[in-house]
Amino acid sequence: MAAEHELTPSSYIGHHLAFLQHPVGEGSFWTLNVDSLLTSVLLGIVSLGLLWWVVRGATAGVPNKRQAFVELLCDFVDGQAKDMFHGDRKFVGPLALTVGLWVLLMNAMDFLPADLMGLVTNFFAPHGFRIVPTADVNTTFALALSVWLLMIYFSIAAKGLGGWIHELFCTPFGIRPLWISPLLVFFNLLFNLVEYVSKPLSHSLRLFGNMYAGEIIFLLLWMMASAGLVGAFFAVPLAFAWAVFHVLIVALQAYIFMMLTVVYISMAQESH
Repeated sequence: MAAEHELTPSSYIGHHLAFLQHPVGEGSFWTLNVDSLLTSVLLGIVSLGLLWWVVRGATAGVPNKRQAFVELLCDFVDGQAKDMFHGDRKFVGPLALTVGLWVLLMNAMDFLPADLMGLVTNFFAPHGFRIVPTADVNTTFALALSVWLLMIYFSIAAKGLGGWIHELFCTPFGIRPLWISPLLVFFNLLFNLVEYVSKPLSHSLRLFGNMYAGEIIFLLLWMMASAGLVGAFFAVPLAFAWAVFHVLIVALQAYIFMMLTVVYISMAQESH
């Protein structure tokens, strides 16, 4: 019995990479990753609460430290959006700030010790929670798909439905000469579909890949630390160095996801 329950490196990693799943309807085709969903929602509420807390304490006079920090952050995000989006930024600027802050908080969950969080979440989940939502491809793809839908909306709003359809079928190769126009229409549509499909895929997989790899490296380092005194001697400084480097990855990936959101929406308003 002891051998059956012995924790191996594979089972340890597999345990921490398992989701708390709940099937929707019959079968397992539609399955919710409850831990990713709940953590994302809670962090969304936390991000809104932080912004509300800052706004509640804002004054028209000399700003306090938290107000000054948030004002600098908002000015930075708005400046980045202004450089890339040349239309009305009343929606795009706040969208960029919301997406950037939300993704940053979700990425930052990777700094919480997996074993400690497993002990805490075991009280209400049999196998604990997987607490890094952006290490779940479903979360990153859902975010990217939301940006993709906004991209199509802004494209139609700028060009009209007819203009968007015309661009979809008639660019970039045009439709002349008319005798070859059916073939040109086919290649135009194929070219644009590849572009439309590649954007949400690259947008989501870039974030997912970096956060998933970071999660794996943390687990491997803690496994090394549990291998004995020599393993701990090497693992602890390596884990500290990786944690410092991972701060840059967490912030950089949130920034990249935010900026690509603005870039894709900006590109949607432009004509080929």
